[in-house]
Amino acid sequence: MQREGSPWQGLDVVFLKELNDHLRSPRMFVLELLVVLIPIAALYGALRALAENASDLATVSQIQQPMLYLRALTVAREPLLSFVAFLGFLVPLMGIGLSFDSVNGEHSRRTLSRILAQPIYRDALLFGKFLAGLATLAVCLTALWLIVTGLAMWQLGYPPSAEEIARSLVFLIITIFYAGVWLALAMLFSIVFRSAATAALAALGTWLFLALLWPALVPAVALAIAPPDPQYTALGLGTPATLQWQEALARLSPNTLYQEAFRPLLNPSMQVPSLLDISQLLELRSAVRGALLPLGQSLILIWPQAVSLVAGTIVLFAAGYVLFQRQEVRA
Repeated sequence: MQREGSPWQGLDVVFLKELNDHLRSPRMFVLELLVVLIPIAALYGALRALAENASDLATVSQIQQPMLYLRALTVAREPLLSFVAFLGFLVPLMGIGLSFDSVNGEHSRRTLSRILAQPIYRDALLFGKFLAGLATLAVCLTALWLIVTGLAMWQLGYPPSAEEIARSLVFLIITIFYAGVWLALAMLFSIVFRSAATAALAALGTWLFLALLWPALVPAVALAIAPPDPQYTALGLGTPATLQWQEALARLSPNTLYQEAFRPLLNPSMQVPSLLDISQLLELRSAVRGALLPLGQSLILIWPQAVSLVAGTIVLFAAGYVLFQRQEVRA
């Protein structure tokens, strides 16, 4: 049977309805408090630490203290982590919390058959739910970026430079891409499992495995695939083949891709996204030590990581789309 009309008919209705539900739900309020208050507390501690190390921060020029606004995002003050560390930890929770029951919740409420009985195809339903979740994350993260910029201006005593604002904007976009990966993953599990609790546990378990366990397992897996060369071991060096496998396997985790993407952005003196990137390290033998890379060069460095995050989101959403199209919907 051939479908009639556009497969995106009703997309705007689903998008606006889901966006309204997300922004008004108590769950979203709790997630916003976690994602906004905790990183801001870390940022305030970092700004106070920078202020304590400067004799007169209000009169320090940006030539003497280059990229001070960006440094505040990466500096940690005991016992808190840095702003970006908290963000990398809490953004997956927010993405998972928004979509772990996006499809199976409709099954449990027995509303999916009623929705599909309307002139709304499955394409528009699934895509509208995903876009609404992504828009909600973008609104929350943009508000957080504005608050952080205002707080930094208040504490530092002068506005960030144009390049600092541009780098922080790119960092915001990368963070939204990173959140989209976990949003698509949780939506995939909400299609696979009919129970919302099972989908949430599966998504959280995958996140914990990729964030905590996988980095510890990568060196052992790389050694099993490419054993170390005795010639390099005798010199106290790592085998290039083993290091390349270690780098490739580590990048299967979205957390690693996100870290490699924001480090050159927030630290312009960093000229390689990963310390394991042997080819780029060889190219930097003649580089000027401590030189700041322009924004364009930093974007070239993080381009593969950004594309990988977007590609991961597309692959996860496509897998969920295929499974959802093949599911049987009963009244």
